[in-house]
Amino acid sequence: MASINQKEAFGVGTGSLASPKVTIFNLPVGWFLAFAAIAIACMYMELLPPGLIGALLIMIVLGELLGWLGDHTPIVKSFLGGGAIIAIFGSSYLAYAGLMPESTITTITDFMKAGDFLNFYIAALITGSILGMNSKVLVQAGLKYAFPLLAGVVGAIVLAGLVGWLVGFTLQDSVLVMTLPIMGGGLGAGAVPMAQVYSELLGKDTSYYMSLLIPALALGNVFAIIFAAGLNVLGKKFPKLTGNGQLIQGFTYEQKELQLDFGKMGIGLLAAASFYMVGTLLGEFIPIHPYAIMIILVAVVKALNVLPASVEEGASQWYQFVAKNFTLALLIGVGVVYTDLGAILAALSIQYVVIVVAVVLGAILGSAIVGKLVGFYPIEAAITAGLCMANMGGTGDVAVLSAAKRMELMPFAQISSRLGGALIILLAGLLVNLFV
Repeated sequence: MASINQKEAFGVGTGSLASPKVTIFNLPVGWFLAFAAIAIACMYMELLPPGLIGALLIMIVLGELLGWLGDHTPIVKSFLGGGAIIAIFGSSYLAYAGLMPESTITTITDFMKAGDFLNFYIAALITGSILGMNSKVLVQAGLKYAFPLLAGVVGAIVLAGLVGWLVGFTLQDSVLVMTLPIMGGGLGAGAVPMAQVYSELLGKDTSYYMSLLIPALALGNVFAIIFAAGLNVLGKKFPKLTGNGQLIQGFTYEQKELQLDFGKMGIGLLAAASFYMVGTLLGEFIPIHPYAIMIILVAVVKALNVLPASVEEGASQWYQFVAKNFTLALLIGVGVVYTDLGAILAALSIQYVVIVVAVVLGAILGSAIVGKLVGFYPIEAAITAGLCMANMGGTGDVAVLSAAKRMELMPFAQISSRLGGALIILLAGLLVNLFV
């Protein structure tokens, strides 16, 4: 199928109610607000139909509105996770304060749970992100990159466990509820599936774990950005510790440009659903969470290079389509269904913040020390294998690398967020059995 211009593919025309330079959801802001008015009016008139149309419409509209506000609000956009955090906590507040009709809450809840929208999103993300990894990055970085990445995780667990013990937290709370979500792959790829794993294995409702995981993730992102700026200053004072954006001497990276192909995206949808079902099937016989099985399976298939290029490209394109168009919608569902504001406020304390700082510092120290031992520059290793594990996934990568003034490290940041995040979900499924 011939490639198609992306603006044409998404139907963005030249007519406008407002300047096309300001857009929301790929639309001139005036046109988007017109569509949003229809959805919000139907919500308050309680005319939203149950199921896919009503739920997805209002979730996209609210997600994009709140996300846009978060991404354009000073401080919030730079240090607090931007639109993702506003989408979650804004929608959670609407439900908590009674500003969202009960019929809408029910529609969203049914779509997220009975409609399985959450697993639909996660399947696309896991399959596409791993199969879409650039093989040149993996070959050039080699297995050596795994050492500082793992060391960052170990450092975070050890320091958080120690500090947690000193301030009166249990090892279970310090490691499972705080360290692992911070070191995971953000919200959609980390905290959300992790909460489901915990719910199934530890017994309490998913919303209980989300209420603890999300504030840890948000605070971890804040401190990751702050420490990234600090590492940049440290590099200027001690030049021997940094390669000024170079992790491996002589390494060059070229991002492959994918041509938009709707046929391949259909293949990607099929591949994502199939890998998810294989993970579910094997989960009936193997005592590991299906997400973990799926991650292992996709990673092995990618490493063995057994899939046709069309499947890998399709999975990557489908993942990018889902991530681009449905992420903020999903976060509305997370806020409404899985985020209990009362429990979150009760969880926050000085001790809680201290442990979050310990997680981020542990990630920096572990990755920097081991990174130096395997021949990497310590500051670059700490930023990529440490802080890009402790932030909020893709958006966190941009924020951390921007604060560190090392955007050229994005390929390694993506390894941390994608494969590293997948590793944390796998680790969570394994470690949780030690605390049961």
